[in-house]
Amino acid sequence: MTELGEKALLPAGLRDVLAPEAAHEAAVVERLIGAFAGRGYERVKPPLLEFEEGLLSGAGAALAQDTFRLMDPASHRMMALRADTTPQVARIAASRLAEAPRPLRLCYGGQVLRVRGGQLRPERQFGQVGAELIGSDLPEADAEVALLAAESLLELGVETLSLDLTQPLLAKAVAEGFGFAPARWSALRAALDRKDAAAVAQEAQEAEKAAPLFLAMLEAAGPADRALERLAGLELPAQAGAELAALERVVGLLRAAAPALAITVDPVEHRGFEYQTGVCFTLFAGGVRGELGRGGRYLSAFPGAPAEAATGFSIYMDSLLRALPPARAPARLYLPAGSDPAVAKALRAEGWVTIAGLDPAAAPDSEARRLGCGHLLRDGRVEALED
Repeated sequence: MTELGEKALLPAGLRDVLAPEAAHEAAVVERLIGAFAGRGYERVKPPLLEFEEGLLSGAGAALAQDTFRLMDPASHRMMALRADTTPQVARIAASRLAEAPRPLRLCYGGQVLRVRGGQLRPERQFGQVGAELIGSDLPEADAEVALLAAESLLELGVETLSLDLTQPLLAKAVAEGFGFAPARWSALRAALDRKDAAAVAQEAQEAEKAAPLFLAMLEAAGPADRALERLAGLELPAQAGAELAALERVVGLLRAAAPALAITVDPVEHRGFEYQTGVCFTLFAGGVRGELGRGGRYLSAFPGAPAEAATGFSIYMDSLLRALPPARAPARLYLPAGSDPAVAKALRAEGWVTIAGLDPAAAPDSEARRLGCGHLLRDGRVEALED
């Protein structure tokens, strides 16, 4: 490798985003933020890094292993680069907006950085756009947020979108109802995450009725109506029944608001929802690698402030852009050196991207092609250049 190549090499999981993709991503971000704003979600802009003890408290604690840290040379305190924006929104709600009326509706867009990527998302830096509804524990809030995420993506043109709902506390409530010890529940939880029916049966065999119940829950995953019908036929412990009722209520609200939306239910999904406290969801698009986004109910907490019921979601721009048509470079118009600035201004007002020639001696046609222009201003008129 040459010296230039070696010094220009980027760490694994990081990349340069070039034209026209960079402009395309920025435009999509603004369209999403606009969709959120139209539904009453106000934009906030937290910093890229904060003091470690604040960023990694509350919901942020779940991301401690994915967070880069560094020493602040000014205060000599440890700082952390955000791996997720939700904990920062919780801090803003608990401090700067503590007196604002609830529920708060906030949204954001920016970059996040993680220590490592995953199998489906090897990128360690990516754009994250999301919204949070803080201060309501009603199922209507869950439905509003899930519908906001889905409708915003559909408005962008995402095809074959599906909303996959889960209730992370459902399986835990069943295990607690049967009196599973923490170690046994941990092993069972891992088996459920792997969707390993044989392991689930083995880990749940200590309680006579538990194994068939967990296996039935595992097999219930699928289209929402069928899944809920199967779950309704199970004899669940009281608390598990309450968790299922909350999920049914949210599905009913979504069905009423968006009958055509494809909704599935996976009653035992838990991975990635470790700090969630209620109904959660993941967004997928057919044929697209990785999830487009995920969200759900959680406790918005920050040290020294009372915890608040909250629900929200994050959309991952790297996955979303794979679900949209590829970026198209705008038509470029070459203006020979010495062109009238007033004419150039008028052309830009019409939507042209103008490239000004700098060398009066350059041949306009060849210079236009060299600079990637498909059109040329000649004698005050726009001409298309032949290929």
